[in-house]
Amino acid sequence: MPPRTGSRPTTLRDVAEAAGVSIKTVSNVVNDHPHVRPEMRERVKVVIERLDYRPNGIGRQLRQGRTGLVALALPNVTSPYYGELTSALVTAARARGITLLVEQTDGDLEREREVANGFPVRLVDGLVFVPLTMPGGSWRSAATRRRPS
Repeated sequence: MPPRTGSRPTTLRDVAEAAGVSIKTVSNVVNDHPHVRPEMRERVKVVIERLDYRPNGIGRQLRQGRTGLVALALPNVTSPYYGELTSALVTAARARGITLLVEQTDGDLEREREVANGFPVRLVDGLVFVPLTMPGGSWRSAATRRRPS
């Protein structure tokens, strides 16, 4: 079977049908579960490659209850201090399999409030926040209104 060229992404069902196995077997291979015979694992991997299957990140996030993303919100990334802080956090996050998103607030009070109040969609699992202009303690009250993740 040639790679799919339609507008619909390849699904676990597509891979399962092409490999002649169950959807659960494909899922076990994708998630690297140990209870799959080596020859079956190889057969499924060949089909995954041929069909160019990519797991649905949003679906995984919904199932796991986490995104693997942490945000860093700071006034700017150009100062040596914040640049070093950003670099250290990127390194630490990467070592834990986490992606760090950086938000530059420019020290703007409204932007800092938006960050402290959270984003409209649950985009990140955590926030490292460096407020510059928010009055002392007001970011804490905004953050406690959010449901902890």
